[in-house]
Amino acid sequence: MKKQFFLVLTVISILILAACSGESANSNEKGSSDGGTKDGKTKVTVWAWDPNFNIAALNIAKEHYPGDDINLNIVENAQDDIVQKLNTGLSSGTMKGMPNIVLIEDQRAQSFLKAYPDAFFPIGDYFNRDDFAAYKLEPTSLDGVQYGLPFDTGVTGLFFRTDYLAEAGYTIDDLTNITWERYIEIGIDVKAKTGKDFVSLDPNDLGMLRVMMQTAGSWYVEEDGKTVNLVGNEALMKALENYKALMEADIVKANSDWSQFLAAFNSGDVATVPVGNWITASIAAEKSQAGKWAVAPTPRLNMSGSKQASNQGGSSWYVLNVDGKEKAAEFLGKTFGSSVPFYEQLVTEVGAIGTYKPASTSDAYATPNEFFGGQAIVKDFSEWMAEVPAVNMGLHTYAIEDILAAEVQNYLKGKPLEDVLADAQAQAESQLK
Repeated sequence: MKKQFFLVLTVISILILAACSGESANSNEKGSSDGGTKDGKTKVTVWAWDPNFNIAALNIAKEHYPGDDINLNIVENAQDDIVQKLNTGLSSGTMKGMPNIVLIEDQRAQSFLKAYPDAFFPIGDYFNRDDFAAYKLEPTSLDGVQYGLPFDTGVTGLFFRTDYLAEAGYTIDDLTNITWERYIEIGIDVKAKTGKDFVSLDPNDLGMLRVMMQTAGSWYVEEDGKTVNLVGNEALMKALENYKALMEADIVKANSDWSQFLAAFNSGDVATVPVGNWITASIAAEKSQAGKWAVAPTPRLNMSGSKQASNQGGSSWYVLNVDGKEKAAEFLGKTFGSSVPFYEQLVTEVGAIGTYKPASTSDAYATPNEFFGGQAIVKDFSEWMAEVPAVNMGLHTYAIEDILAAEVQNYLKGKPLEDVLADAQAQAESQLK
């Protein structure tokens, strides 16, 4: 009897262990390392990059979240590492090891949404889409379903040295509502009178072309996000013509990496920096230049419908379709999706400007910036943000730019523009089938 009793007990123990093991395995398939509960709280894991910007924003959001029902686990990863981990994990067909929330650059978002549509949790019911800048909604949604919560803006501005421009006889009014052609003309004059280059560019980085194109609401692909749109793209043609004129005017200080780019303006070698507002902190890092900078609207392409506003960079938050997804979406919705006090603290302490429109009318956004001569630059950026034309960036921005970069060099060496675009179009269509 004792032997039978112990035999039955052993069998029952084995069955219980097997059941527990099976339950654990199934949970891991859903990403059980995240979304688990402890002390009645849901564990919400977030992947993001940049401790001084995005991760700082998450920590502020944690302070403003009204509930006490989550444990926020913030994991810092380099942006490229996040891209690699997502592609590797999602392509394996499982959600094991995936976070609840992940930050994705806007120009990469569509590639993930279209490649892995079932991996992302729709979060449109957790915030009001209309509260965000219109241009951020295109890359964060797919087939009318909202998957991303828009975060920071890459709205651009024309940062410039007021002392250099004054020496050449120009004020902010002379830089306001101008075309890129006029920008180049002023640059030639400023260099002649001050000896300073007008801008610093990396010849292998085509970010300037994107900034120019988006002022006219155009991109490398058509509105479907798929069809390559290089040949006959009026905005791209004008952008390239301006880019070449800029290079040939001998007013560009070339750089080959980020540190050289920063050094160009921190050392006082260039007079303007036409890029995204995220450069503000880097410019202000050179304390000796306080009071010598201001920001004007972005120059526009000289064509109908073009705006004095564009965008360069920016990312948004996505919820993965794993356990805990509802709590993750709720956390985003009650902080990044609806809290004006959160955005006020974000802009005051971090200098990060979100695309949440209701925050733009707060006093924090109207605060004068003494480094920029008392200009309320955050308020200006917020107003320009509302004017940024929306574009469908599609799936292949960087792949197309890799092709176009080589052809741009041929264009600078004399190859006809029509041939440049035709050859780039043919290569892109061949490679991106």
